[in-house]
Amino acid sequence: MKETLRLILTVTIICSLAGALLAGVNSLTKERIQDVNRNKKLSAIQEVLPPCDNQPDANACVVEYGGRNWTFFVARNGGAFAGAAVETSSSAGYGGDISLMLGINAENKTQAIAILGQKETPGLGANIEGDDFKGLFAGKALATSNWAVAKDGGEIDQITAATISSRAVTEAVKAAIDAYLANEEAIEQTGGN
Repeated sequence: MKETLRLILTVTIICSLAGALLAGVNSLTKERIQDVNRNKKLSAIQEVLPPCDNQPDANACVVEYGGRNWTFFVARNGGAFAGAAVETSSSAGYGGDISLMLGINAENKTQAIAILGQKETPGLGANIEGDDFKGLFAGKALATSNWAVAKDGGEIDQITAATISSRAVTEAVKAAIDAYLANEEAIEQTGGN
């Protein structure tokens, strides 16, 4: 009995110390992690938008579409609407969630995409981060393009041996475009005079 109590006490002390250590590390790194994530998002916003003279992250428009809130970061140039960036995601990736930033320009075409996070297979699905694949989304008309991978009859060529990853990215882009088109007027007026 005495041995059991000593074992329980030892395990309790070790667990308490480990928990306190983890809590301390979390409190020391929490702000830094938030800053890194914010900078990554701001960089992606700038990467996918056309040239602008405002701070798109300061001109955010939140809309509801499809049971989800969407935040569009509105770019302006000389006071005129230049485009919008929106974060979107899909849980249908081969390795799980894929998140990305989509840029839309004033001509109602896609500007660019930037992958924010993915856990796809290196050398296969992870190739969604490559310029060749991301370039397939640039300059496409929002309303008239067939937003599906070629294997499903669409316009986006899937990555060889990574159709699931390609499909997930395409579905995420399509969802964001649908939200934009349903709220286009409100988004374009955000931050305007």
